[in-house]
Amino acid sequence: QIDLVESGGGLVKSGGSLRLSCDTSGFAFSKFPMSWYRQAPGKERELVATISSSGDNTNYAESAKGRFTISRNNDVREVYIQMNKMENEEKAVYYCVAVTRAIWNSDYWGQGIQVTVSS
Repeated sequence: QIDLVESGGGLVKSGGSLRLSCDTSGFAFSKFPMSWYRQAPGKERELVATISSSGDNTNYAESAKGRFTISRNNDVREVYIQMNKMENEEKAVYYCVAVTRAIWNSDYWGQGIQVTVSS
C-alpha cells in the first residue's frame, strides 16, 4: 500500500514561512520524482514544485520561484517544501505527489494539508 502523509501545515502570517513535510511508504521512493501541488478555494489544482528522484533537479511555478524550496531525503523517504514570504492568496490545501505515472499510469497523492495565510 502506497501512503503519502503531509504534515507541517497550519496558520502563517503574510510574509511568514512554513515548512511542509511528506512522509512516504509503500514504493521505491528514491526512484521517482516528487511534486507539491496546491488547490486554493474555488481554483484549480496548481503544480508548485517538482524535484527529481536524486534531488539534483528542481522546477518551480513562476509564483514560487525565489521563495519556495523543494528538497528530499531519500534515506528517510521524505520530501519537503520550504515556503517563505507567503502571500494571502497562497492559502490552499497542499498535496504531496509521487510522480509515478511513467511506470504505473498514475501518480499517487497524499490526502492534503491545509495552509492558511493571514494578514
